[in-house]
Amino acid sequence: MKKILTLTIVLSFTVWGFAQKIKIKESRESIGPGSNNALVVTLYSVDPEIAAEAFRSYMKPYGGKRGEKDGGIFIDHALIKDMGNNTIDVYGKAQGAKGDKEIKFVVGFDLGGAFLNSSDHKAQYSVAEKIVKEFALKATKDAIEAQLKAAQKVQGKLENELKDLEKENKNLTGNMEDYKAKIKKAEEEIISNKDKIKKAEGDILTNKSNQDKKKPEIEAQKKIVTNIDTQLKGVQ
Repeated sequence: MKKILTLTIVLSFTVWGFAQKIKIKESRESIGPGSNNALVVTLYSVDPEIAAEAFRSYMKPYGGKRGEKDGGIFIDHALIKDMGNNTIDVYGKAQGAKGDKEIKFVVGFDLGGAFLNSSDHKAQYSVAEKIVKEFALKATKDAIEAQLKAAQKVQGKLENELKDLEKENKNLTGNMEDYKAKIKKAEEEIISNKDKIKKAEGDILTNKSNQDKKKPEIEAQKKIVTNIDTQLKGVQ
């Protein structure tokens, strides 16, 4: 029950978070070699470790050597053709803790001597902004879909448990009806036996009465027999 309540709470936060439109903002962050210009996006319902791995996977099409640097993802010499023919160093770092309903993800693009910014690199910034937003959308949707699958799994388990309870209820109801039928039959037999007992009691009383009536008859008959026997013996 506790797990179900926890999942319900998590999903309620997820819905709230997903209702927030994903926006990219530009700010100076501690990323790369020092404090540099970066793009910052909010991710909803995504743990930092999962966000980092998602970013690493999302950036694969752009090539480059992947590694870790300063607590984040570092992609050395990525080639983003929409930003030009020169390779770029890309930094990605999640800011937040596991279980937070929302975290920040910081992405820095080192163009080689300068970090990408909207003032000096408008066209390239537009491309980078699109990349970061698409990553954020995918990471957030993937996280919510994972929660959805987990919730559906719990739902399926609960529905199966309900089916088992319904089946058990059907069996219990059947047993109860059998017991009721047996009780009814037993009650009918008791009534029938009571009637039989009552009839037997009546028959016994009638029989006793008949016995009492028969005894005088027997005594009278005995006298008749004695008289006849006396007469027989008197014959010489």
